[in-house]
Amino acid sequence: MKQWMAAFLLVGITTCAAGQDGHLRMDKVDPPNWWAQMPKPMLLIRGEGFAGATFTVSDASLSVERTVTSANGHWAQVWLSQSPAQPETVILRAEHGKQVAEASYRFAKRRAATDGFAGFSSADVMYLLMTDRFADGDLTNDGLHATSPADSADAIAQRAAVRGWHGGDLRGVSAHLDYLQQLGITAVWTTPVYQNHEAQSYHGYGATDMYAVDEHYGTLADLQALGADLHKRGMKLVLDTVPNHVGPLHPWVKDSPAPNWFHGTAAHHPEGESDFRALMNPHATAASRKGTLEGWFANALPDMNTDDPAVAQYLRQNAVWWIEQTGADALRIDTFPYVNREFWHDFDAELKELYPQLTEVGEAFSPDPVFVSSYAGGVTRTGVDTGLYTPFDFPTYFALREVFTKGKPMTKLSETLSNDSLYPHPERLPVFLGNHDTSRFREEATEAATRLAFAYVMTSRGMPQIYSGDEIAMRGGGDPDNRRDFPGGFPSSTANAFTAAGRTAEQQRMFAWVAGLAAVRSKNIALQCGGEQILDVQDDSFVMMRDASHAPDVACGPASTARTLVVLNRSSKPLSSKLPLEGTWMEGCRLEAPSLAGKNSSAAIQREQLTLQVGAEDVLIASCK
Repeated sequence: MKQWMAAFLLVGITTCAAGQDGHLRMDKVDPPNWWAQMPKPMLLIRGEGFAGATFTVSDASLSVERTVTSANGHWAQVWLSQSPAQPETVILRAEHGKQVAEASYRFAKRRAATDGFAGFSSADVMYLLMTDRFADGDLTNDGLHATSPADSADAIAQRAAVRGWHGGDLRGVSAHLDYLQQLGITAVWTTPVYQNHEAQSYHGYGATDMYAVDEHYGTLADLQALGADLHKRGMKLVLDTVPNHVGPLHPWVKDSPAPNWFHGTAAHHPEGESDFRALMNPHATAASRKGTLEGWFANALPDMNTDDPAVAQYLRQNAVWWIEQTGADALRIDTFPYVNREFWHDFDAELKELYPQLTEVGEAFSPDPVFVSSYAGGVTRTGVDTGLYTPFDFPTYFALREVFTKGKPMTKLSETLSNDSLYPHPERLPVFLGNHDTSRFREEATEAATRLAFAYVMTSRGMPQIYSGDEIAMRGGGDPDNRRDFPGGFPSSTANAFTAAGRTAEQQRMFAWVAGLAAVRSKNIALQCGGEQILDVQDDSFVMMRDASHAPDVACGPASTARTLVVLNRSSKPLSSKLPLEGTWMEGCRLEAPSLAGKNSSAAIQREQLTLQVGAEDVLIASCK
């Protein structure tokens, strides 16, 4: 409970009553602090004896607009009229008869607008890591309760359990930023850092306190240090946030702040569904949407009632609190379609007002581009505009699996791209081979196919996203087998894949390939931001042009005429092809020497005709002069 105690001391709660038999007592305030010149907060206070109590603030200008207390007196929603213009510490005061309880509360100075909040773009390469499975940087906070040394029987038993706490933490991430930069990563997405006081919630998606860093991961100071280290390197911090649900052991589940805080109760609640068709169907009944929007995910995770103004305010404030505390540059938002669109509209509007450059990516896990695109900011065909910067490109993920693990024709990729008009900004879409919810790509694909798939991810429109370990060809089936420890990150590791010397031959080949692609991309504005035109696609080959002069988003960089040719040959036989260039973006191009190509691959242009000779299972990347 170290994090809870830290929050207790930070708030500086004191009481003038015994706190027994319903006597007045303040135990905890959410958020633990706020900032001057911020939107007015709603303080959720936990304690005793609040029924019938009166709440005031020592600064008269911060009057209490209204107070809502729970029937049992354990909770009070205290809505303030504003935040102060300047930083200050105030006293929150509760009175009930002759009883008084007080707590000091800090309104701090906001971070400078340049201290983070930069947002990601298609020029970035994002790396997803599951904190508990990446690296153990603090060998004292391991085991089931984060109180055991790494070499203890408790910690060893936890590492042996596939759903146990393996000991990875934020210090472990900070310790391996050199590795990530060598790979070419510019943005780091960590799974949620919330307190998860459950035996198998190593993943972070079952919060038991949304305002505390789990002890297994470290402290808030460790998270802030990670953000600062990333920013010093010109890298970005992407935090995972989960407004849809909390964990089943969250204190609210047995003692809710209000009767309608959740959709239902632990004993009686809607069963979780994923009826995405009903969410798109304008003729669908409210009942057909209920299981998706109100059901408890996996029939276990308590579903937040985001229709309730107090719940919505709490969740918006929570996101702002983590962003301001850490200087986070972006958010990854879990289970996006399971929350009503009106909530997202207000959520994103507030973030954009406070942090104009910050970006968010939402998880809409579906192969259907019509459904996924409906959540992109600017789309209103299925309801109000969510304001989301971008959803993940799950349709391309499914197409990549079809093409490179099941042998479907490469026309599947062009078919997916043909739906880009559904998105206001397809160039923002994160493109990926897998994540912590899918089987490992290398588990299903050959090494050659994995190389080709990575080449597509790193050269196609959108932002590449890499799941930790895919760059060293890690294997693994479905959850939890896809969440194996990163080799070299833990005391029990027998090899260290963070170094070239510690990698197997295959691991080194894949790492060098991915890092090489990232290096080519980092120097090529057309690959980072250019528009994409398909020149030719066959069952086993894919030829495209990336053109910066057709950049769909001016925010991606200065005006440029850079153009780059990309050719993927999946066949076990060499590709020999001649393509006319008249009327294409490649017209007038004079090819430079390839920046990436096998020894048997070449490209030449004569009289507006492109002649390709590309080796078996090879990639060619060449820019125009």
